[in-house]
Amino acid sequence: MGKHIVILGSGTAGTLAANRLRRKHAVGECRITVVDQDDDHVYQPGLLFVPFGLAQPHGLIRSRPRQLHEGIDYRRARIERVDLDAREVHFAVGGRVAYDVLVVATGATLLPEETDGLTGPGRHDGVHTFYDLPGAVDLHHALERFEGGRLVVNVADLPIKCPVAPLEFAFLADWYFRRRGIRDRVELLYVTPLDGAFTKPVAAEALSGLLMKKGIALMTEFTLGEVDGAGGRLVSYDEREVSFDLAVVVPLHGGAAYVGRSPGLGDELGFVPVDPHSLQLPGRPEVFAIGDAAGLPASKAGSVAHFEGEVLVHNIGCLLAGKPLDAAYDGHTNCFVETGFHKALLIDFNYDTEPLPGHFPAAAGLPLLKESHAAHLGKLAFEWLYWHSLLPGRELPGIGSPMPERGKHRTHG
Repeated sequence: MGKHIVILGSGTAGTLAANRLRRKHAVGECRITVVDQDDDHVYQPGLLFVPFGLAQPHGLIRSRPRQLHEGIDYRRARIERVDLDAREVHFAVGGRVAYDVLVVATGATLLPEETDGLTGPGRHDGVHTFYDLPGAVDLHHALERFEGGRLVVNVADLPIKCPVAPLEFAFLADWYFRRRGIRDRVELLYVTPLDGAFTKPVAAEALSGLLMKKGIALMTEFTLGEVDGAGGRLVSYDEREVSFDLAVVVPLHGGAAYVGRSPGLGDELGFVPVDPHSLQLPGRPEVFAIGDAAGLPASKAGSVAHFEGEVLVHNIGCLLAGKPLDAAYDGHTNCFVETGFHKALLIDFNYDTEPLPGHFPAAAGLPLLKESHAAHLGKLAFEWLYWHSLLPGRELPGIGSPMPERGKHRTHG
C-alpha cells in the first residue's frame, strides 16, 4: 500500500490537504487516514453573519467524512498524544495508528476558561462570543434584545483565528443598528491588545479610518485580564477598565490539547512551530503542520490554509520520492473584510510585503484596500468556492500560493 500519511484534523486545512494528496497520489502509492473527534464540519467564516441573522446556523454544518474523496480513510477518535519517536498517534479510548508522514491540522482551540470571569459562575448574560456556533446563536438573540447602551468588541489576546473578524463584527454591528433605527442609542467601542486596528500598519491605517468614519471608538494596547460580567466591566492586566452593557469577547486561543501532551510537538501555546516556508517540524522531516495549528507568523485564516496546501502537498511528494523539498510558502494571506452596507474591503499580503493598493489577483481584479460592492460579492461567493473548490482540493484559476505582484501599486512602504 506504500507509505501511510496520517492527517490529524478534518477542518479546512486537513480536508483540503487530504483531498489534494489523494488527487496527486494513487491509492496504491500511499494510504491516507484522517482523524477527527466529531463528524461536523462547520463553515467558520459564516459564524460572523449568524448574530445578525445573515446566515442560518444549520446551513453552516456538513458531514466531515462526506467532504473527503474516495480512497481516504476517516477515523473518528479523540487524540490522546503523538509519540514522535515511535511515529504513532495514540487515541484517548485506546488504540493507536502508525504513520510514515504526519500532518497536524487540528486548528486552534478557544480557551475562555483561561480568562477570569469568561466562564463559570462569573459568566453573565451580557458577555458573548461569535467564535463558535452556540456562541454566535446566543449572540443573535442578545442583539435582538439590545435596545441601546455601550457594546464593546474585545480581542482578549493574539493569536486568534481570522484576525479581521472582530473588526468585521464591529462594522456589521454599526450597519445592524442603523437598519434597526437605534444607532444613535448605541455606543460602539473596539478594544484590542494591538497598538492599532490591525497588525499590518498600512491596513491598520485604512481600517482605523473606517472605524472613525462609522463612529466606532478604538482603544488599543488593552490585554484582557478579567471579565466582571455582573459589574459590566472588562479589566486589563494593567488594571484599566472598560464598562459595557453588552460585551462581545474573542477569547484566548491555543492549539489542540493533545499537542501539549506530545513532547517535542508544540510550543507553549500548543501550536506546532514548523519552518515558515517548508511547513516541516525542525528535526522531524516526516512531520508537517498546516492551517491554524501551525505556529507561523502568518494570519490564522482560511486563505492561508489554501495557499499552504499547495506547498504542503508538493513537499510531501518530494519527501515520499526521496527528493529535497523545494516548495516554499511565502506567507501569502488574503482577507475579505466585510464593512456593512453590502460592501467589503480586500487585503492581500505575505511575510515580507504589506497590504498594497491596486487590484487582486491582477490589474483587472477586485480592488484592494478600498471598500467596494465587488469585494462584498467576492466574500459571498467564497462560501460556494469553499465547499466546491477549496475543500475538494481543486485549483482556483489564477490564484496560486505565491502572492501576486501584478495589479499592485507600491506607493506604501
